[in-house]
Parts: sequence; C-alpha cells; structure tokens
Amino acid sequence: MPELPPTSELLATAVQALGGKERVGQVTMAAAVDHAIDTKEHLAVQAGTGTGKSLAYLVPSLRHAVRTGRTVVVSTATIALQRQLVDRDLPRLSEALSKPLGRTAEFAILKGRNNYLCLNKINSVIPDEPAEAELFDAFAISRLGREVQRLNEWASDTETGDRDELAPGVTDRAWRQVSVSSRECLGKSRCPFGQDCFAERARALAAQADVVVTNHALLAIDAISGIQLLPEHDVVVIDEAHELVDRVTGVATAELAPSAISAAARRCAKLVDEQEVDRLEGASEAWHTVLDDLPAARWDTLPDGVAAVLALVRDAAWNVRTALAPQGGTSAQGDPESAAARTQALAAIDEVHDSAVRALTAFDEPDPASRRDVIWLAADEMRGVVRRTLRMAPLSVGGLLRSRLFGTATVVLTSATLQIGGSFDGLAITWGLPAQSGSRTDSVTANGAVAPSDVETVRWSSLDVGSPFDHAKSGILYVAKHLPAPGRDGLAAAYLDEIERLIRAAGGRTLGLFSSMRAAKAATEALRERLDTPVLCQGDDSTGALVRKFADDPETSLFGTLSLWQGVDVPGPSLSLVILDRIPFPRPDDPLLTARQRAVESRGGNGFMTVAANHAALLLAQGTGRLLRSVDDRGVVAILDSRLATARYGGYLRASLPPYWETSDPNVVIKALERLTAMPL
Repeated sequence: MPELPPTSELLATAVQALGGKERVGQVTMAAAVDHAIDTKEHLAVQAGTGTGKSLAYLVPSLRHAVRTGRTVVVSTATIALQRQLVDRDLPRLSEALSKPLGRTAEFAILKGRNNYLCLNKINSVIPDEPAEAELFDAFAISRLGREVQRLNEWASDTETGDRDELAPGVTDRAWRQVSVSSRECLGKSRCPFGQDCFAERARALAAQADVVVTNHALLAIDAISGIQLLPEHDVVVIDEAHELVDRVTGVATAELAPSAISAAARRCAKLVDEQEVDRLEGASEAWHTVLDDLPAARWDTLPDGVAAVLALVRDAAWNVRTALAPQGGTSAQGDPESAAARTQALAAIDEVHDSAVRALTAFDEPDPASRRDVIWLAADEMRGVVRRTLRMAPLSVGGLLRSRLFGTATVVLTSATLQIGGSFDGLAITWGLPAQSGSRTDSVTANGAVAPSDVETVRWSSLDVGSPFDHAKSGILYVAKHLPAPGRDGLAAAYLDEIERLIRAAGGRTLGLFSSMRAAKAATEALRERLDTPVLCQGDDSTGALVRKFADDPETSLFGTLSLWQGVDVPGPSLSLVILDRIPFPRPDDPLLTARQRAVESRGGNGFMTVAANHAALLLAQGTGRLLRSVDDRGVVAILDSRLATARYGGYLRASLPPYWETSDPNVVIKALERLTAMPL
C-alpha cells in the first residue's frame, strides 16, 4: 500500500484548493470517519447544516480507496445530493487531491437498472399494459405517446441513458415503456444491444471506480436480493441516514392488485396455452371481487374467503410460469424481441406468484407482534377510479440491515438529524445496531425483539460535531402555547388568525409546513384572501419552480406538506419564518407504524414513544432545520401545536430540535419578525 499524507493534511489541502475555510466540525468528523475505517467500527455522525460533511467523509474515503485499491460506496436518499456529489464535489476534490494522492481518483454513479433506458426495449415493439385509469382516457394516452416519442429521440443523443439527466422529465408510465427491471432484463450475453447497454456500461464504470455513488434503494436491493449489484467494497458511507429505514422498507414492500394479475395474464396471452391464461384472468376477477367487499384496513388475520382466492391466484400464476419456462429455465431460442417478451412475462408472473405466497404465509406465526410482515388492504383513488391493493411490508428491517449491511462492511452513517430526544439510540435500533444507553424501553426494536447487547460483535460509536450556526442567537423557537390543541376538523379559526399575524409581521418570507395537503390548501385559500403578499401552494407548479419563485421574491410565502421539508433549501432573507401547524405524529390508521408500535408494547416497551414520538421528532427536526441554511440567516420557527409546550412528551420532542432560543410569547415573536423585516435586504 502506498504511503499517503494523513487525512488531516489532505482535508486542509482540499479546503484550500476549493476556496473554503477550516471548520472545526468538519475536521472532527473527517478524523472520526478515518478512525472508523481504520478500526472497522461503525460510526454515526450528526453534522448540522453548514458543517461540510460531504468533504468530511469523501476525503478519508478517497484516501482509503487509493491506498488499498478497494471501492468505497456512498449512498444517498435524494437525487439532489447525488448530483451534488457527482457533478460538483467529487470532480473538484479529485482534481485538488490528485498530487498528494499520486493519481486522480476515479468516481462513478450507479443506480437500479430501471433508471436507465433499455436499448432493446426502445428498439422493440413491446408496449406495457395501460393502467386502469388510462384505459378510457384519451388525453392520458396522447400524452403518453408524446412522451415516448421524446424518449425515442433522446435515446439517440444521450450518453448515459440515465433518467435523471432527461429534462424536463416524463411520467413513470412513459418511462416504463423504455426501461426494464433487473427481473425483466435479458442479460448482457443474450441481448442484441448488450455491448451498448447503458446499465451495463454504468456497472463497468463503477467496477473501476474508487468511489461509487448510489442510492438507498439500490443499496437495499443489493442487500435483499443476494445478487451483487454493487462492486466489491469494504466501506459504505450512508448520507441522509435518517431516511435509510423508510427507503429499505419501501424496497422490501410488495403488493398484489387485481390489475397487476390481469396485466400479467395479458403479457402471457400469446406465449402459453389460452386455457392457462383464462384461469389467471379468472383468479384476477375473483381477487377483485373479494377485495371489493372488504374495508381498507390492516389484516391481523386472513378475512373469510381470502385464503382460498389467494391460493387460486398462486396456483394459476405457477401454472402459467411453468408453461412459460419449463424446468424453471427461460428459453434462449427465438428472436430477441420474443425472448424479451417472454422474460418480461416471467417477471410479471413471478411478482404475482411471490406476492400471493407472501400473503398466504404471513399469518403462519399466530402472534402478530412476532410476524415478519404487516399486511393491509389499501384503497387508492386516481382519476376517479378506486384501486384496491393488498400491501405487505416488513415489520422491521433491522435484522436485514444488521446481517447484510453492517455484517459485510464498515458503515458510516451521517445526517444533520440523527439524535432523537437527545440520543442516537432511537434510529440506531431501527438500523439493527445495539442500543448504547442499555435502557429497556430504548432497547426494544420496532418488531418487538430485544436489541443485541453491546458485548456482541457489532461495535459502533456516535458523534455530534455540532453546527457552525449559533442557533440561540440566530433563531427563535416559538411554541403557540395559547392556541387550542389541534383537532381533526382542519385548521381552526384561531390558527388562521395566528398564521396571518405572523406572516404580516414577517412581510411574507414564510415557509408553511402542514400535516396534510388538505390543510395546506385550506390555509392557502384563506390567507390569499387576507394577505396582500403572494401565497404559493404545493401543486400549483413543480416543486423546483415553486421554490425558485419563493426564493426570488422575499414577499412570497410557500405552503406545502411533509414532502417539502427536505426539498427546500433557501438561504438568505427570502425565508425568515417557518410555520408548522402541528406535531407530525403518524396517522392513527397508518398500518405499518401502528403495527410496529403494538409490537413494542407487546414486549413491555413504550410503543408511543419508541415509534410515534420518534417519528414525529425526526420530522420536526427536519422541518425546523429549514430555517437556517447559512451563517447569516436569521428568523423564527413557529410551531402552532400547543402540545409541544404542555404535553409530557413535549420536552422529549424539543430535545430533538436545534437549540434555538425558545419562547411562548407571541408579542416577542411579532416584534422580532418586524425588526427583521425592517432590515435592508
């Protein structure tokens, strides 16, 4: 291994070359990451906005990769951070460190196969089945045609085939016409376009890279499937780690809808005996009928008649699959288009069969708190059509992450928000790591199992490197203690009055974060009539366009829901006030979180605090973190839910927030906002 300068020296070189300034938190974090890589001990680092955490983990990662010849995987939750790393941070950093490292470090981005355009599919005529809601929608069909035509033209120009490089983007429905999942792929050796395949090209580049940037979803697929999608690596850095459990859960969630069964049957119509297809269509109709008679709710037992229909679906799908691929193999004979059609049909049938089996076996364990899966019936409305779908999600992903992620590489997890209630344990346990505190309540995992003790082989440490912001001097946390507790009937008049008063004092400059789209729209309609400054609402335009309008006009306010909380980054005077209408507890009818809460309680833990309060604390921290995005920012976070000040759990939630100066006096806040408004821009 070549002798290289220490991480501290490399970091100083990088900061100087990039025109930055030394930050204590960044130096501390880089040293901790370097130590974790050296000792193979997992590390969780909370690094506030402005710390420069990307550089703090990239420098030791590049040093390790160049020194050992081993790849480091960096996983993110959002496209925005992936682009920042690949388009800005890594190119500049590789150039700045090329001399001290002895060569220019190589990096690549890798995503799931369905994120890349499939040349075989775009050069074939194998259209996907239309969604139910589009069958009689001429406008949707014509839009689909226009988008597919644009994708065909783009295919001749793109060098990567990466969907995220297509601007403007297209609908998921259109993209499915030109992409395939890993299950649907013919394979490089069998595909006539295998040598030019965009996905294979991305994998080849990743195999030669020092650092590979990917996303939490692909990281989860790599872990769950047992198929190696990522190159050989011994270090994984997980940025935006607060999103890890939700993203892995999403990948591990399956569903079974009548429309999916029918679509699979139509795919097979010309490939197998008509009688077998008719049986599968019949199973789809039976599934539709049985679901139509049931309420949307979590299933603790299989409702009457459901097991028989699931068995019918399972057996019909298996018979079709057997006819498609005798002896469990796929026929390599025939032209590529026929082979692709057969492969895609097999993928669709396998999904139907596996989902039916998963639903049937989910209830083998009599104790709901000990089951691996949570099963529920969802009713989603789209364009006036109600689509009923059975969904299956893992009760916990901690065991999976512990064995398939922490058991195979050194893992560094980082985010601006990792401490919940002042402790790393809340998130760590959901990752499958042992609790550091050792308390009984904290050591109960989401699936009710007791977390491993600290004496076992999984070792991890935690570190909070703070933030360059002086929260107590730059921001005020205002809890509207005088308001009534929020009800279920929408925003009360007192809430609208409070919002109006705050926005007037701020002169606009407000990001309103609401617990539901209904509340956001209601507040928008009411405040547009009351205020003489503009109010934008999520859904009026694309999120990116709305944020640009909001940032460009300081008098504008922007209202939205939880989905905006991580997507809004507006430094400067255009954002001086963040309003949250209520504590974002999970909905009481959320099937997965309520099942996790019940599992904790069945083991003697506090389900509300372990699941609901932790969920709310994480979202509150993310929401309040929108206020200060640069060291010169000033402003107010206003939480209108009085329970944050009056309820027993209020202190726990406040301990998860940045250390703003706190008050419940509305007059103090109004005067502070008026002073900010009077300052020159």
